[in-house]
Amino acid sequence: MKSFLKTMMVAGVMMVSLAALQDSAAADTQLASWYGPGLEGNLTASGDVFEPYTEYTAASLQYPFGTELLVSYGGYSTVVTVTDSGPYVAGRELDLSAVAAEEIGLTYTGTDFVDVQVIG
Repeated sequence: MKSFLKTMMVAGVMMVSLAALQDSAAADTQLASWYGPGLEGNLTASGDVFEPYTEYTAASLQYPFGTELLVSYGGYSTVVTVTDSGPYVAGRELDLSAVAAEEIGLTYTGTDFVDVQVIG
């Protein structure tokens, strides 16, 4: 359950508890995979050209286009921008571009649980 924003007045200045904000910024564990081979140059659902080997992007049905996500796996992290919708395989919640998956070591396993945090 997300905590409510805690505030207090000190000498006429409103103070905000950073601890109260932590719950809303907490990472979510999601089943992720990666995609790219054979799709390079195609348009994504947002209208961007898909560049799986140079652009740090993701496909998601949960987050709107343009959302920046911090994705962590196996001690590595990368930042991706949601530019496509998907994945369309049951149970999967996030598809990473090939370069993003490579950066965190997900290309070897192909599909696994990652930590996802909205950062922008």
